[in-house]
Amino acid sequence: MACQTENTKCRHRKQFLWLILILIFFFGLRASSVLPLEPLDGVRSLADGKRFDYVVWTLKALFNKAVSASLGVEKFLNDEQQATIVKAYFDQVGVVEEKERALEDVLYHSSFDESQFQLANEDLNEARTWLKKLAPLAEAIIQNQTEHILLDMGFGYGGQIIPPVLYEVTDLPLNLIVSARDEIGTVISISLKPGIDEIEKNEIENDALNRYDYSALIEEVGGVGTYPTMVLRSNSINWLFETVAHEWIHNYLTLRPLGVRYFTNNAMRTINETTASLAGKEIGRAVIKIFYPEHIVIGTCPKRELYWVISEEEQNSKGFNYRAEMRETRVTVDELLAQAQILMAERYMEQRRLVFWDEGFRIRKLNQAYFAFYGSYNDTPGGGASGKDPVGPAVRALRYSLPHLKAFIDTIQDVRSLDDLMKIAP
Repeated sequence: MACQTENTKCRHRKQFLWLILILIFFFGLRASSVLPLEPLDGVRSLADGKRFDYVVWTLKALFNKAVSASLGVEKFLNDEQQATIVKAYFDQVGVVEEKERALEDVLYHSSFDESQFQLANEDLNEARTWLKKLAPLAEAIIQNQTEHILLDMGFGYGGQIIPPVLYEVTDLPLNLIVSARDEIGTVISISLKPGIDEIEKNEIENDALNRYDYSALIEEVGGVGTYPTMVLRSNSINWLFETVAHEWIHNYLTLRPLGVRYFTNNAMRTINETTASLAGKEIGRAVIKIFYPEHIVIGTCPKRELYWVISEEEQNSKGFNYRAEMRETRVTVDELLAQAQILMAERYMEQRRLVFWDEGFRIRKLNQAYFAFYGSYNDTPGGGASGKDPVGPAVRALRYSLPHLKAFIDTIQDVRSLDDLMKIAP
């Protein structure tokens, strides 16, 4: 369980762990910034002046967490009181989103009214102010509840979770994913400042293609494995707990062989992300089951219902199955690229994008970079954007073969290559 504020020795231990983890983060950040040499310098230059500053964000987030930890208000609340505060937080997120939509309705209405705009803006600012007051306490409670489940699952050392669960809801950086055109796979990935509009996104992506012959895509992400981890604002309690746990797993694996080799190649990236996705969903579901049972989402999954999908509906009212159709698309694209039919593959992807769009799945751009990014999250049976990639099925098979999550993480954390995974997968 979380340390009591009265226990000075325990508090000092946590502060020491924070210092070590900060150093680990900055070392990892420096290591991951070593980028390939020519010919990608031109593509990287497209991000000049737009890169996200992790150092500034991390220092600010750590200060916020230190202030929250020094108060320790959550430790004086019982489980029912804590759950009430967390639910109030999610309700307030919903209020803020409603006020944001109301402001947009006024702002973009054909008969713009200045007085209505001012009123809507005041309502939004008031809602945001209340959310800002609720957030630190709600985040502290969510961190403690997640640690409670992790301890029950066997992840603790001397009654402590290392690293402690720390996250902050924030505006996340955008992710610029770059892939070769003749083979799907992430060549480089660059974090950009949030707030880049659609026009600028298209300009960067088109420049990567037309000037440097690379496929590029700028996408939002739901979380980033910094320390504290970054998590996107959401009014979905299930999604948030899952994402907090997902990013914590990345922190946990940081100094283990699997995590150290995250950037080695695309297979290792997929193993890491699939592992974190499986674990995040399992941990998140356990938290919901204990603390918020009325929010349990029932889904289907082979063998023990280890996880469930919280996402947009995969099948629309007309019976169009997103995952099956996307898998077919990826498999066809892989076959065309294997035959060196690059232009044909790209024309096919645009045709398929329009099909998805007409069916209600609003994909802005479908290209090699799209599959390189979304294909890394291969935790759900059926393939989807991963196509026939064997990594996801192997990771899932390993998890299903082991009795509990801790045994799975203990086993897979030592994987150093795709060959290692295939040797231990059932």
